[in-house]
Amino acid sequence: MAILVLVTGGTFDKEYNELAGTLFFKDTHVPEMLGLGRCRLDVEVRTLMMIDSLEMSDAGRALILDQCRKSPEDRIVITHGTDTMEITARALGPHLPGKTVVLTGAMVPYKFGSSDGLFNLGSALAFVQTLPHGVYIAMNGRAFPWSRVRKDRASGVFEETGG
Repeated sequence: MAILVLVTGGTFDKEYNELAGTLFFKDTHVPEMLGLGRCRLDVEVRTLMMIDSLEMSDAGRALILDQCRKSPEDRIVITHGTDTMEITARALGPHLPGKTVVLTGAMVPYKFGSSDGLFNLGSALAFVQTLPHGVYIAMNGRAFPWSRVRKDRASGVFEETGG
């Protein structure tokens, strides 16, 4: 069965406007990243929204949950901004039995060339195939259960908590 990739935006998909000096959203980079990574998996990419995760609302999280529940795929990767990724993971965690869901993102936009996004996407695709059912965050080569993860804002990395 295919792996569903739900796109929500975040730094992962931001682009830089050189004239204005601002970041903005255009289209998702996920298909390009899958091609660059020579991905041979059966993947369906669906864009739900293109927002900064600081703009993620309860309604946005409800939409993500609804899409996960309705999906026939039981393996789902969600691209998400890192600032509120753990909040979304906690909103999904208790409600998706029988599915493996992995949220991932990037600290640096993919289009910057020095992004961690390609590595994180590849890791998330590997984790979603191998982890037992549940909701996880995959960043920097590690996978964290939804109930035991936080972003350390001082270091810019995700770490496991006591839960």
